[in-house]
Amino acid sequence: MYQIRTYNSISVKGLDRFPRDSYEIASELPNPDAFLLRSQKLHDVEFPETLKAIARAGAGVNNVPLDRCTEQGIVVFNAPGANANAVKELVLAGLLLGSRDIYQGMRFVDELEPQEGLDPLLEKEKKRFAGSELRGKTLGVVGLGNIGSLVANMGLDLGMQVCGYDPAISVEAAWRLSSRVQKMDNLNSLFAKCDYISLHLPAIEATKGLINESLLATAKPNAVLLNFARGEIVDKQAILAALNEERLHRYVCDFPANETLGHPKMLQMPHIGASTAEAEENCAMMVADQLIDFLENGNIRNSVNFPPIELARTTPVRLTITNRNVPKVLGQITAIIAEYNLNIVDMLNKSRDDLAYNIIDLEEVPCQASIDALSAIEEVINLRMISH
Repeated sequence: MYQIRTYNSISVKGLDRFPRDSYEIASELPNPDAFLLRSQKLHDVEFPETLKAIARAGAGVNNVPLDRCTEQGIVVFNAPGANANAVKELVLAGLLLGSRDIYQGMRFVDELEPQEGLDPLLEKEKKRFAGSELRGKTLGVVGLGNIGSLVANMGLDLGMQVCGYDPAISVEAAWRLSSRVQKMDNLNSLFAKCDYISLHLPAIEATKGLINESLLATAKPNAVLLNFARGEIVDKQAILAALNEERLHRYVCDFPANETLGHPKMLQMPHIGASTAEAEENCAMMVADQLIDFLENGNIRNSVNFPPIELARTTPVRLTITNRNVPKVLGQITAIIAEYNLNIVDMLNKSRDDLAYNIIDLEEVPCQASIDALSAIEEVINLRMISH
């Protein structure tokens, strides 16, 4: 019986993916095989020895201590793309709010008292809230992954010209992207060309504070910057200065901060990019399926710290071995298997950075002495036997 410890409120559709005859799911399990969570911060959580995997029902994993997980051989899963449509639709709302003074106009109406002559008053005041149309404008998309590619294609559907920048675009993302998206060589060129700029980057060391004073200096003074990615990728003081000095028209984001609250040229939402019932369901179902396949077969899809690896089952007996990615370890593993007269029917080895991961299908169940010998290899972090 596998044990899954949950944190936060996980969609029922995700929880229902786990067969109840072989999985126990609760928030207080003492010896869990896996954690399943959304936004719970795990940096100060002590991991039990039984923990094999952590599944984050969302894309970002800032709440998970990746280095510690990697050192302990704990696989961290996420759900890339599962909430992409929800974020794309909110970016559309941000584009409309940034192009038309909808929010201020609605606030004006909300503050009115019932009165005679309301219609003439509205007719007189509506010019204060005039805006411009998106059609014919240029949209720049920074980061062309699951969400960015959807946003870029949406811009084309709105009749906009679209420029994209992503030096690390994957082949899969490139296939999703319309050929009508103009590829930009650098961020300065994109900022100088675009009327609207939408950010879709992860918060990693290379992207923190990427949108800074020098980059904003290249933007059009009537440009609208949208950030539905991560707050850390934008230098808030640089944004404030650009808005106050009218070098940037508006900033629309999903990440309010104390220093930006109440600013008249900012439209700030309470981190609701993925907050739809559908997105939560999609994320939970995706990571549940990934956890099941990992726990029952050792396969890894959408891990942020382990290599992707899948091997169809050829025998009822499977070993998975995580080791430090250094020379000669695989040779030691196969030598011990041969020493104990075990026949390898199929195997696969993949590495990522400092880790290597092996899936080995054996013809028969190995004895405990062979398991102990494999586990004793100096560079082996952990070993699992999965038998059906």
